[in-house]
Amino acid sequence: MDFVYIISVWLLPVLIAITFHEAAHGYVARYLGDETASRLGRVSLNPLRHIDPLGTIALPGLLVLAGSPFLFGYAKPVPVNFRALRSPRIGMVLVAAAGPAMNIALAIAAALSFHLAVYLPGTVAQWVALNLKNALIINVILAVFNLFPLPPLDGGRIAVGLLPNVLARQLARLEPYGMIILVGLLILLPLLGSQMGMDLNFVSRFISVSTDAVIRLILRLTGNI
Repeated sequence: MDFVYIISVWLLPVLIAITFHEAAHGYVARYLGDETASRLGRVSLNPLRHIDPLGTIALPGLLVLAGSPFLFGYAKPVPVNFRALRSPRIGMVLVAAAGPAMNIALAIAAALSFHLAVYLPGTVAQWVALNLKNALIINVILAVFNLFPLPPLDGGRIAVGLLPNVLARQLARLEPYGMIILVGLLILLPLLGSQMGMDLNFVSRFISVSTDAVIRLILRLTGNI
């Protein structure tokens, strides 16, 4: 499978998954009273408003080409002023949950579309099926990954909104260091473990197992298995 073909079956699913994820945050925030994203033009399904050249295209592309078992990427985060929401705490939960919920909806739509791909001509059907398969995988990975309960990931924001105030404040304080902690858990800790002869890859394994379980559930619910 040549380079151009690989890009053609991954680029569209990645762009749609990330664009709809970020737009969902913006739409829900605007509905709940915060116009910040809307004023900045981020309540949009135009991927150019959301993509980050490094995080959206270069990083996932390199991981795919390298045959990485773990796909990682990011877009420009949609700015949300949670204090402007009509109910800031529950609003934070709903805005944060909107992104992963959108990805699960897109994954279900991709799985349902498998039933239609068989009516297309042979080579086109194969190309469409690969796009749908990758859309299913990418959207579930994005949903599961973002639900990890660590700010600034969506799961961290959901946890901050649902936990009692004492615990929520402690978790919220981790937000400036959240991505550093995540890199440590996903990359540095497993590397350290390999040097010590120990398996410390438990976070990636948990995400992988959870992703596989969600994919199997969606395929079962949509009549694909």
